[in-house]
Amino acid sequence: MTGTNPSFNAVHIVGAGLAGSEAAWQVARAGIPVVVHEMRPNRMTEAHRTDGLAELVCSNSFRSDDAANNAVGLLHAELRRLGSLIMSAADANQVPAGGALAVDRDGFSAAVTKALNNHPLIEIRRAEIDGLPPPEWGNVIVATGPLTSAPLAEAIRGFTGEESLAFFDAIAPIVHRDSIDMSVAWFQSRYDKVGPGGSGADYINCPMTRAQYDGFVDALLSGEKTEFKAWEINTPYFDGCLPIEVMAERGPETLRHGPMKPVGLTNAHNRSVKAYAIVQLRQDNKLARSTTWSVSRPS
Repeated sequence: MTGTNPSFNAVHIVGAGLAGSEAAWQVARAGIPVVVHEMRPNRMTEAHRTDGLAELVCSNSFRSDDAANNAVGLLHAELRRLGSLIMSAADANQVPAGGALAVDRDGFSAAVTKALNNHPLIEIRRAEIDGLPPPEWGNVIVATGPLTSAPLAEAIRGFTGEESLAFFDAIAPIVHRDSIDMSVAWFQSRYDKVGPGGSGADYINCPMTRAQYDGFVDALLSGEKTEFKAWEINTPYFDGCLPIEVMAERGPETLRHGPMKPVGLTNAHNRSVKAYAIVQLRQDNKLARSTTWSVSRPS
């Protein structure tokens, strides 16, 4: 690094989520100094809970890891060949999830944080960027995502003329393992598919009869909903990951033909009984027997 300014000729990256962390790693691997600007913990968001880099605030799944039959899995394979930090941290902290790549979210974030902190060409500055980056920064990557701080988001809107630049994903509720009746539920991956770190029996499957499913949908539609926070109002949904109540509003059969479909699963307690719908629970961290499971998309 040359000059008296320690960030001279450095690439500045605003935001240390998945994209910002990966960008910092790849730029530094190319021998170019990096300054990463992350506002947490000085300025937290409504979704983050820690100061860890690449903290997962929604699902702990990176979706399919099948490189032969799935576009997402192929992208995973390509990222691994390119020396991806995100993929190496995910592989080192994977938890069973059928054909998907899921991670222990705390271990994953800790691995990314440690790698970036220890890289000699990466400097991490914990401060909010409350406007457009100054011209003297030169090369800048803005990777702040949907949780961009309000002043920076407003500055970007003014600069680009765009009304909005992101959508919000749905949250994944957590279910405690010891609250599940395993005399009714059972372990199995859909079609017994074996994935990274898994055995082919990686999900807890909670079956429903038609009466239970109809009652669930009725209760879901009539029940109390979480109110939007100010920053969520009028934000568009991502159709690939809608909140469950929004899917249910599209028709009573929507859920059981989507995330609650019962195909590829056999009731371990009574093989002749076919479930009308099934809720699958995916392991959320490495302490599977004593801690929590996340409600999953179909495996």
